Amino acid sequence: MEATFLAQNFVPIMFAGLFVLLLTGFPVAFALAACGLGFGFIGMEAGLFPPSLFQALPLRIFGIMQNDTLLAIPFFTFMGIILQKSGMAEDLLETVGQVFGPVRGGVAIAVILVGALLAATTGVVAAAVISMGLISLPIMLRYGYSRVIATGAITASGTLAQAIPPSLVLIVLADQLGRSVGDMYAGALVPGLLLVGLYVLFIVVVAIFKPAMVPALPVEARIYREANGKSGHVSLFLLLILCTVVGYVWATVHDGIMTAWLERTLPSPDDEIVIMSMTVASLVALALAIVNRLTGMGLLSRLAEQVTFVLMPPLILIFLVLGTIFLGVATPTEGGAMGALGALILAVSRKRLDKKLMNQALENTAKLASFVLFILIGSTVFSFTFNAADGHIWVEHLFVDMPGGAIGFLIVVNLLIFILGCFIDFFEIAFIVIPILAPVAEKILPGLVPGMTADQAMIWFGVIVAMNLQTSFLTPPFGFALFYLRSVAPKNDYKDRITGENIPAVKTSEIYKGSIAFIVLQLIMVAAIIAFPNLVTGGLKEGVKIDADAAFEQMLDRAEEDTGKDDAVNMDDMKPAADAAAEEDPAKALEAEMKSGKK
Repeated sequence: MEATFLAQNFVPIMFAGLFVLLLTGFPVAFALAACGLGFGFIGMEAGLFPPSLFQALPLRIFGIMQNDTLLAIPFFTFMGIILQKSGMAEDLLETVGQVFGPVRGGVAIAVILVGALLAATTGVVAAAVISMGLISLPIMLRYGYSRVIATGAITASGTLAQAIPPSLVLIVLADQLGRSVGDMYAGALVPGLLLVGLYVLFIVVVAIFKPAMVPALPVEARIYREANGKSGHVSLFLLLILCTVVGYVWATVHDGIMTAWLERTLPSPDDEIVIMSMTVASLVALALAIVNRLTGMGLLSRLAEQVTFVLMPPLILIFLVLGTIFLGVATPTEGGAMGALGALILAVSRKRLDKKLMNQALENTAKLASFVLFILIGSTVFSFTFNAADGHIWVEHLFVDMPGGAIGFLIVVNLLIFILGCFIDFFEIAFIVIPILAPVAEKILPGLVPGMTADQAMIWFGVIVAMNLQTSFLTPPFGFALFYLRSVAPKNDYKDRITGENIPAVKTSEIYKGSIAFIVLQLIMVAAIIAFPNLVTGGLKEGVKIDADAAFEQMLDRAEEDTGKDDAVNMDDMKPAADAAAEEDPAKALEAEMKSGKK
């Protein structure tokens, strides 16, 4: 009786056991492994599993260590840490703040844009939020920004690390969903940029209707001015127009150049054209600034030159990494390695690379990579027992009869991931929840949109999950991004070092209130992705579909043609030779058997 009860309820009991272990505060990786091994042995004792259940487990774990895709994680982490620790964030905020500072809301817009750039380079929410909080929050408080807008802009822009390529989150999701990292990047690019646009649009609306909440920088705070007193924005605007024209011209010739170079038969996808056009335009701007500085021709204003030297190198690095991946020239792992090397070159060029920085970067990279691999190994052990108990079938039955069909499945899954994202880190969700949901999603979602392939459906599902996790990172009272900002925001009143004024402390309630508007914007983006899947799938390349049966028939016809060339050859005489070949080469054996069958 007990064995029957255990067999019927093994999967929910296993989940309950994992939940209890996690509540004890035991490290997640070891809790997963302990749960998987413990319930595996219980199942073997109860006769539910064969005694040889765990014989293949060492090969599974060894397969994790051989996974080339996961090598991209330490490379991108190292790239982000080097760029962050070498002072890139400070330079970007100062420069972009000077560009937008003269207009109301300009500093908040600069925070969002720099936050998006930091998100693309660091790929880690904590690093982005803490950097922005330390650098930009004192400036916004100094010049009278609304605390709600200031804290909301910082936390929201930091969570962009979840969904803007090249994101660690997207790498892990692609690996767990069994899809290409390049396709995941391509699918997330447009939604990520649209979300940044929504944030900027929100700040613009606030600046129009509530200008006192987002004041402009005072004149004395604008440090880049020309000898005649002008700001230099006209020169920057002309440079932007020139770069736009260059990018447009490249976009018109990109397909012809790349098709001939890479010998492709399919046209270049839109995301590849956009990324490469921006890369070429950025290179032209950087070259022009270098010529201007070396020759002293005065082609650019101080502001335009500063923007180019500060903004273009990290942008070019990101574009080159994404561009080589989208072109298919480099794998994500190779792109990450190139990004890490590029970050080192940028740090050396700014004379900011020293032994201390290298030690910090290597130590943090090793910690994060070890953290990810241990969780992955633990989740593999857990899923080994879970699948042996037909847990995937149990989950499928749980969702397949759900009201609303595929839309009902998406709503429930998003609610589940949203709630989990408030309590546990993304990596735990990716390695525990996603492998359980992926088979169900692959079965249910392709039928939701006519013409959508299974690969496109899973990329769409992955981008929805990434966007959803951004929202959970912002949601009070458990959002991780809110805690990260709370850790660096002023807890006590302090005297500003520039103005000498007394600045009141930032309250936790102000940080919570600041996140609400941006949560709404993120939910709008999640709803838009669900309602318009083409936002994700529009940039994906459709592979060439091969009919296996037709290919086999063609192979048989070709074999028959080859045998018909020599009528004097007796097929029976060839049989011993075919048998001898079979002992040495199975492929030759198959060919010989095919020829014998055609006799």
